[in-house]
Amino acid sequence: MTPRIRRLAVPVLTASLLTLAAACGGAGGGGGADTAAKPGEKIKLTVGLFGDFGFKPLYEEYKKTHPNIEIAENVTQFNDHHNNLVKRLATNAGAADVEAVEVGYISTFTAQPARFHDLRQFGLDKRQGDYLDWKWQQGLSKQGGQLLGLGTDVGGLAMCYRKDLFEKAGLPTDRDEVAELWPTWEQYIETGKKFAAADVAGAKFVDSPGEIFRAMVNQAPTGLYDQQDNIIVASNPDVKKAWDLSNRLTSEKLTAKLAAFSPPWNTGFAKGAFATIICPAWMTGYIQEQAKDAAGKWDIATVPGGSGNSGGSHLMVPKQSKHPKEAAELIDFLTSKENQAKVFKEEGTFPSIPALYDDPSIQNFTKPFFGDAPIGKIYSEAAKALKPQHLGPKEAEVRVVIGDGLGRVEQGKQTPDQAWAQVLEDVKKIK
Repeated sequence: MTPRIRRLAVPVLTASLLTLAAACGGAGGGGGADTAAKPGEKIKLTVGLFGDFGFKPLYEEYKKTHPNIEIAENVTQFNDHHNNLVKRLATNAGAADVEAVEVGYISTFTAQPARFHDLRQFGLDKRQGDYLDWKWQQGLSKQGGQLLGLGTDVGGLAMCYRKDLFEKAGLPTDRDEVAELWPTWEQYIETGKKFAAADVAGAKFVDSPGEIFRAMVNQAPTGLYDQQDNIIVASNPDVKKAWDLSNRLTSEKLTAKLAAFSPPWNTGFAKGAFATIICPAWMTGYIQEQAKDAAGKWDIATVPGGSGNSGGSHLMVPKQSKHPKEAAELIDFLTSKENQAKVFKEEGTFPSIPALYDDPSIQNFTKPFFGDAPIGKIYSEAAKALKPQHLGPKEAEVRVVIGDGLGRVEQGKQTPDQAWAQVLEDVKKIK
């Protein structure tokens, strides 16, 4: 994985770590001294991230007004970061002053309020009016009484595609015409069949079915859990529909069999191994990094179904922090309206503050790499259309089980029906 990876990687917390997370949820926080620094005292804040969040220029700006603050980033890969955080919370040692948590894991950690500082004690409840309501709610404890995390970005969806590969397949290349090809997922598959029929050398229609499944489920009114935190994979028809359609991509031989965030997947960007990919806002920066020689070949259209969310993060302060007040103040700064706008323009991570969506500097923002696609407008409209979905306490573990099932089908190890039966059995074991 490269430094920018952070928003879409398939969650892979091991079962033992997830059990450990649940077991320590009710334990006391411990580990840190709840004391503010004395005026002028030199202190060091550590920030635990899973990739490059685009914060480094902001740190330098922050230190101009806080010369006594030294900031150090601890950056690890996506899964390692979350797995390590589970361990560090359980042992009351090793957590950073500020920890980033991706949305796929947020419910795992908000179920452990004793392990984190309530940011209300530092006045950050003043920020509630800034945020999308559902994004704010994701950062609250399960009982809703404590503010445990402040949001950074949301992953409003679009579809990125290779114009040059579409042209070779005899398909439209204009982004508005491309969007008209797939108002629904069924029509997306039909477009894929046309692409496959053209037999474009070295290219498949899509990288793999996993993120297509995730996008479809995220568009549904209810996902893997109901409001009472019951897993409803077996009974939710939208989940089964997403499963069936995702596996059609495999059966029609439309996938490149490249698992997201694997080294071959990274190479696939550079080689033009797939023509379309689910594209939350942050993915635009990732594509630029992986496909440096493909400027002008990529473009962006609306996603089938019109909207959806994939990814996004929160910043939290573990009880272990020796400087929780200063850590909370840093979070307030990093997530401010102005700084979310700056990070979007540099990194592509889309703000979770809706007042920015109509800001001309966002609305008129384009990227030459994507043929001057109106990125700000595309993702603003996606974010406005986004409907929140309840996330359950073991969301990540359930997604791993389903992703593994899709992988077995793609690898030819099981039929879709066989894999689905195993998925349902594996899901029953998640308590």
